[in-house]
Amino acid sequence: MNYSREEVMQYVAEEDMKFIRLAFCDVFGRQKNISIMPEELPRAFAYGIAFDASAVAGFGDEARSDLLLHPDPATLTRLPWRPEHGKVVRMFCTVTYPDGRPFECDTRNLLRQAVEDAKAAGYTFWFGAEQEFYLFEPDETGRPARIPYDRAGYMDMAPGDKGENVRREICLTLEQMGIRPESSHHEEGPGQNEIDFRYADALTAADHVMTFQTVVRTVADRNGLVADFSAKPLADEPGNGFHINASVRPDDAPETLYRMIAGVLHHAVPMTLFFNPTEESYQRLGRRKAPRYVSWSPENRSQLVRIPAAPQEYRRAELRSPDPAANPYIAFALMIRAGLYGIQHRLELPPALNVNLYKADEKTVAGLVSLPENLQAARAAAAASAFIRAHIPAAILDIYCAP
Repeated sequence: MNYSREEVMQYVAEEDMKFIRLAFCDVFGRQKNISIMPEELPRAFAYGIAFDASAVAGFGDEARSDLLLHPDPATLTRLPWRPEHGKVVRMFCTVTYPDGRPFECDTRNLLRQAVEDAKAAGYTFWFGAEQEFYLFEPDETGRPARIPYDRAGYMDMAPGDKGENVRREICLTLEQMGIRPESSHHEEGPGQNEIDFRYADALTAADHVMTFQTVVRTVADRNGLVADFSAKPLADEPGNGFHINASVRPDDAPETLYRMIAGVLHHAVPMTLFFNPTEESYQRLGRRKAPRYVSWSPENRSQLVRIPAAPQEYRRAELRSPDPAANPYIAFALMIRAGLYGIQHRLELPPALNVNLYKADEKTVAGLVSLPENLQAARAAAAASAFIRAHIPAAILDIYCAP
């Protein structure tokens, strides 16, 4: 909606909103929030709302525990699942120190800085997200029992696809919040689903990813289910992917997109830690349409990057390695930085690899660079990368690399 501060306060008063949620996330992308009452909103905009950062992963210890949340009025949205009596709105926030300095572990601000640097260089990056998740029956404690909600397969229909009505409710809720889903369907795994949403500018797209996961978990819970976004919920079934579609403007020459892709491929190995941040992430890579090698090709889903068939207006590159455990603010920031690197250094793409890498023989893959095989290798690659050290604050890198 792109509200101003004054419009937010007017909206809250006129619509009789009772609670304002100030949302942010820790360095791993886990969403947090604090609720304030409407009369505290002017103070929030003028000075920020203090919170105890020592209890948030990566945000410091008891010796330096005070941080401030500053709501971004442009992100105002109502939470439609909350009751009419006691209505709730939410805004994403910037995090600062009490003296006003930006907090280095505020990953949303990290993305904002990348966007501003790209704009200064004459480029704007756009992102669309595709996230997969499983729906499980809960156990007696409400946790996932790893019993799939259905046994349907890829793009199956009801009644075999029992998640159809859940996806419908998710899509309608997202629409109420100003987010436009493009498509939804059952994925390959039992109880596995996918919803894709329309491309947007980088910051908005990352906010949408955070909102999407909240909505999915909320709607699943309302239907007596548990949503699981982890990389590999079931050992013998497909993992959950977070496919990132990226484009760059102006894209007045084919070389611009290709150089962006070349930059992403160039830095793919050290960036993997932030695209695949858990031990479980590496059980997914290299099988069931999750890539293993640093390669690209038009349309080919066995590659790290593919260029989907699309008219010029919709030309984009799809990065297929990330999983939903990734912090979207860090993931998009690194893709912008790598894309800019490729454009500014006029990198050339290696030849397209038009083969199915899941069925390729050893001779075909012998000369290819492989993504890290486990979390330890990914940490080592990131720690050794000058590119990562230049664009990821040391405090964040230390947290990701900690055993």
